[in-house]
Amino acid sequence: MLKKYFTIRYILSYLLVLSVIFASYSTYYKIKHWGFSFTPKQTSDIWTIEAHINFNAINKPINMRFSAPEESNEYKILEENIIAKGYKVRTHRNKKNQRIITSGPKEGMQDIYYRAVLFDNIEGKGKADASRKPQVIQPVFDEAQVAIVKDILATTNSDPFKIIQLFNQTPPDGRVLSIYPERKSPKSTAETIVSLLALDNTYARLVRGLKLEENKKSFNPDIMLEVYKKGRWKLYNITTGEVGLPKDFVVFQRGDSYLLDIEGGENSTVKYSVIKSVAPSISLTSKRANLAKNKSLYDFSVYNLPIFEQNTLKWLSIYPLAILIIVLMRNVVGIQTMGTFTPMLLAMSLVKTGLLPGILCFSVIITIGLLIRFWLSKLNLLLVPRISSVVIFVILLMQIFTITGHHFNIEIALSAVFFPIIIMAWIIERASITWEEDGAFNASREIIFSLTVATITYFIISNEYIRHITFAFNEINLVILFIVMLLGTYTGYRLTELKRFAPLVKGQ
Repeated sequence: MLKKYFTIRYILSYLLVLSVIFASYSTYYKIKHWGFSFTPKQTSDIWTIEAHINFNAINKPINMRFSAPEESNEYKILEENIIAKGYKVRTHRNKKNQRIITSGPKEGMQDIYYRAVLFDNIEGKGKADASRKPQVIQPVFDEAQVAIVKDILATTNSDPFKIIQLFNQTPPDGRVLSIYPERKSPKSTAETIVSLLALDNTYARLVRGLKLEENKKSFNPDIMLEVYKKGRWKLYNITTGEVGLPKDFVVFQRGDSYLLDIEGGENSTVKYSVIKSVAPSISLTSKRANLAKNKSLYDFSVYNLPIFEQNTLKWLSIYPLAILIIVLMRNVVGIQTMGTFTPMLLAMSLVKTGLLPGILCFSVIITIGLLIRFWLSKLNLLLVPRISSVVIFVILLMQIFTITGHHFNIEIALSAVFFPIIIMAWIIERASITWEEDGAFNASREIIFSLTVATITYFIISNEYIRHITFAFNEINLVILFIVMLLGTYTGYRLTELKRFAPLVKGQ
C-alpha cells in the first residue's frame, strides 16, 4: 500500500515541495537580512547626519561626552567620522552610543564635527526589552496638585496616549493648566508627563533623537516619550500620542544620560544637519550581510565574487528557466524543433544581435546554407567532409556579412558574427536531411518552430527583471530542476496531439 507513495513521481514531488520551502525561506532571508529586492534598480535611502559642536574653551583640560546614534534594528551605520583636530576620541565602555572627546588645556572657540551615514531605516515597533525593572522616583507635588494629577490619571486610566492627547488638547484642559501653566516646549511637556506617570508608579523617560527629513537643520533634537509597561519599553509621539518608533526617527539619547556634556568649556551649542541621498540597494548587500548574524553565508555566496565573475554567473542563472520553457514546449505542447537545445542557443545569439536583426540574419544564412548544401549533395561527399564543408561555407558567409555590414554601416549584417557557427551548420545539415526524407514542408516547419521557441526564450532571458530575480534568488533554479525532472515522468498526450487523436475520443 505504501509502496505506491515511493515511486519516482512521488519522490520527485516531495523533493519539489522541499525545494519550494527552501527557496521561499532563502528568499525571505535575503530580503530581510541582506536587503535584496525583486526589482533590479531598487534604491535605498542614505541619510547623512552631521552635528556641529561649538563651545568656548576656558584654558582647562577638555573632557566632552557626546551621544551618537547606536546600531539598532531600525537603521545601520554605513560610515562614521569625527573631525576633532588635536583631540582624542574613544567610545564609552558601558554605553556604545557615547563618544568621549578629550584634550589638554585649550582656549578660544572650538569646532568639532560628527558625521554618521545611515541606511536601512526600517520601521521599528518602538519596543525594547528592559534588563531590569526601573526604579520610579516619586515627584514633588503639593496636596492640591496631587489631587488634580490623580483625577487626570483616573480620567485617562493612566494611558500615556490619552494623557498626551489631553496635554495637547485645544483649548487647554483646566486641570492641565493648573499643573502646567504654559506650553513651553515638547521637552517640558514630556518631563511633566513623566512626573504624572511616576505618581502612578509607572516609569517613563525622555528620548532624544532626530527626525530624518531632507535638508533639515536644527539646534534642538526631537523629543519622544518612552514608557515602561509590562516588561517592555514603548515609545510615544509627544505631540500625537502615536505608539512606535517612526521609520524616520533616529535615537541619540535615552533617559537621564547626557546628549552633550563638556568639562573645560562653556557656551556650548550643537547644530544638527540632515541630508538625504540614494544608492543602489544591491551595492549595500555586503554591508547588510556583515551586520547579519550568519555573515559566513554571504562570504561563500556568488555575491561575494568579483564583478566579472558575477556577470558571467548572472547569465548562467537565467538558462535553467530557458531550459524549462523548451521542455514545456517539447514535452507538454509538443512542438518539434531542430534539436533539443538549439532554440536556447539561438535565443542567446538573439540577445547579442537584437530580435529583428538576428531573425533576418538567421533566415538569410539558413536560406543560402541550404542552397549550398543541396549543391554539395550532388557531389556525393561522405558525411563528415560534407558537414565540414558546410561549416566552412557558414564561416565564409559570416565574414562576407561582417565586411559588407562594416563597409556600408549596416548593423544587421554585423549581427551575423554572433550566431554559433557549428549550430548553424548543424541546422542546415539537419534541415536538408529532413527535406530529403520528409519533404520541404516538414523541414520548413521545424525551422519555423525552432525560431518561434527561440523567440519566446529570447523574451525571457533578455528581460532585466527576470535575470535579476534568477541571479539574486538563485535557489529558484533548484525548484526548476525538480519541475523539469517531474515533467520527465509525464507520459500523457501533448497539446498538439489532442487535435490529432480527437476522432478516436469521439468514436468512444
